[in-house]
Amino acid sequence: MNLQIGDTTLTATLADNSSARALAELLKKGPLTLSLEDYAGMEKVGPLGTSLPQNNERMVTAPGDIILYQGSSFVIYYGTNSWSLTRLGRIDDADEDQLCELLGDGAVTVTLSLETAEAR
Repeated sequence: MNLQIGDTTLTATLADNSSARALAELLKKGPLTLSLEDYAGMEKVGPLGTSLPQNNERMVTAPGDIILYQGSSFVIYYGTNSWSLTRLGRIDDADEDQLCELLGDGAVTVTLSLETAEAR
């Protein structure tokens, strides 16, 4: 999956669960642009505009984790948290400092899309 944030495109590896598969099916219809807000100094979160199946499990998040919260919120972690959550995937090759700089303070717009054959 691709995440476009400003002029930067990150790639992410999707998890192997029904939640991530449902997100991939949604993205097959076209890119999805989300507005994410800071929450608790550890994550950016925003509504997906739809509900996906949940696969909640107790976990400790790390910077770069992509999480589904309560079935309808998309979350990018730039810090850590311990909670019962659904993993959607993980951003490839991005650490906490890079994510904090890229995501910035306040609201950020993120466009999700599936990787195309040409981009591989």
